[in-house]
Amino acid sequence: MDHQEAETILREAGSAPEGRFPLLEAAIACAIHEDPARDPAIARELGGAAVQRLAERLKRESAEEALAEAMAGDLRLSGDLFNAEDLDNADVIAVAETRRGLAVTLGVYYIHAARRCGLQVQGVDFPGHFLLRIETEEGPLALDPFSEGRVVLPSELTRRALHAGLTPNVADRLDRLMAPVSDRAVLMRLQNIIFARASAVRDYPRAERAALRRALLDPSDHRPWLDVASAREGQGALAGALEALQRATSLDGGAALAARAQRERVRLRLN
Repeated sequence: MDHQEAETILREAGSAPEGRFPLLEAAIACAIHEDPARDPAIARELGGAAVQRLAERLKRESAEEALAEAMAGDLRLSGDLFNAEDLDNADVIAVAETRRGLAVTLGVYYIHAARRCGLQVQGVDFPGHFLLRIETEEGPLALDPFSEGRVVLPSELTRRALHAGLTPNVADRLDRLMAPVSDRAVLMRLQNIIFARASAVRDYPRAERAALRRALLDPSDHRPWLDVASAREGQGALAGALEALQRATSLDGGAALAARAQRERVRLRLN
């Protein structure tokens, strides 16, 4: 897979209806889009092994136990506690090699395996820390892929929500804290992390690539194009920044005011 093939996969994923979003393949395409020199086979092999291990464990264990043991026990997937800021942790191919990563990157493998084995597992866009929601006979449970798939109790969810800055009346609402998100939103969150961390260290080319991937994955959203413009401006590519701002404005008239102000600032620099 080369850079153009990766973009094609992401563009097709962007037009896929909810429920048919190819999460693992789209995540692999994101990794190849970032670095086309790598072989995606190791990520697909890990995904296949995860399905096999989970299927075997489901014959004798509960869904939440089987998922955690298959992913963290058998396949040794866990959060990277020592190099949390390393952007390899946000890359599914790199994670397949090291078996360490961010919660959301690990979550891609959890969701892929669970769905293939008939389990209802979705991402939870929890503030400050990505979680998983698994449906069980006793009701939904929260799992933390960063902490080897352990169950997060309701009291711990509330504590984490308060620590993240949510008000007490929101932090006690488990229905809101556990609200599932689409697979597309899971991958968008991962690209947002890459964009934010790359921008923080002024790696604007990498930030631009992450924003472009978001634009491909959600073609109706104007916001990725605002970030593309910001990253291009950081590189001094002012004409490209103007083009991105025009794309943002054309997608959403509501963005017109902010985009217009940003566009005028860039145009002044260009002229």
